[in-house]
Amino acid sequence: MIYAIGDIHGHLDKLKAAHAAIAADRAEHGAEEALVVHLGDLVDRGPDSRGVIQFLIDGIAGGADWLVIRGNHDQLFLDFLDGGDGSHPRLRRGMTWHHPNMGGAATLASYGVKRKLLERDRAFRARAQAKVPQAHRDFIASLPLWHREAGMIFVHAGIRPGFPMEAQDDDDLLWIRDEFLWQTGDHEALIVHGHTPVDAPAHYGNRVNVDTGAGWGNALTPVVFEGGTTFALTSEGRVELKVPRK
Repeated sequence: MIYAIGDIHGHLDKLKAAHAAIAADRAEHGAEEALVVHLGDLVDRGPDSRGVIQFLIDGIAGGADWLVIRGNHDQLFLDFLDGGDGSHPRLRRGMTWHHPNMGGAATLASYGVKRKLLERDRAFRARAQAKVPQAHRDFIASLPLWHREAGMIFVHAGIRPGFPMEAQDDDDLLWIRDEFLWQTGDHEALIVHGHTPVDAPAHYGNRVNVDTGAGWGNALTPVVFEGGTTFALTSEGRVELKVPRK
C-alpha cells in the first residue's frame, strides 16, 4: 500500500488534513507503515510555504515513512535563492516566479520577506537568503525528481513518452504537460503525478493525476494504491478511481 499527496502550494492546513485522512485510512486498513509520497510544489501561492517545508522536515526526522519529490515551483524558489531572476524558458513571456499567479511573493512572505519600494534585485535577494534557513534550502536541493516503487513511477509533472526514466530530461520531469498528458499508450510503469490541476484525483489508465488544485482553493485530496486498485481518500472514505472507457 502506498499513499500519494499532490501539489501543496504553501497550504499547511490542507497538508495536515490530508495526513489526517491518511492516518484514519491507515488505522482502518492496518497499514501503519505505508509509504506516503508527496509529489512536489511544496511552495508558492498559499500562506505558509515555510510551515509546509518545516512540517515535512520534522516528520521525516521523526521517522515518518515519507518521500518528497521536487516540483517546478520548488526549483524556482531554489533557483532564486541561488541567484536566478525568477524566469524560466517554459514560463510564458513576461511571467516570472515573482508574478502573482506563480506565487513566489507569498513564499517569501512566509519567511518575513516583502520587497521594499525601489529595492534593487541584489538587496532583495540578499534579504531573502538571510531569512530562509539553510536547512530549508538543503532540504529542497536534496529532493529527488522521481521515484520508482511497486510498479509505479512517482514524478511531479510527468515524463516524455518513449524515453526510459534514466534518459529523461530534468526539465520535463518538472514541467512537461501536453506531450505527456495526451499520450494514451502505456509507459514503462503507471505514472503518478501532479503539476496539472484537476478537480479530483483521476486515473487515465497509464497515469494518475493527484494535483487537486490546492493552490487554487480546492482541497488537497490524497490517494492510496492497494492491490492494483486506486482510491481517493475523501470525506466519505475511499472512493475508487476507475479508468474511463475509451
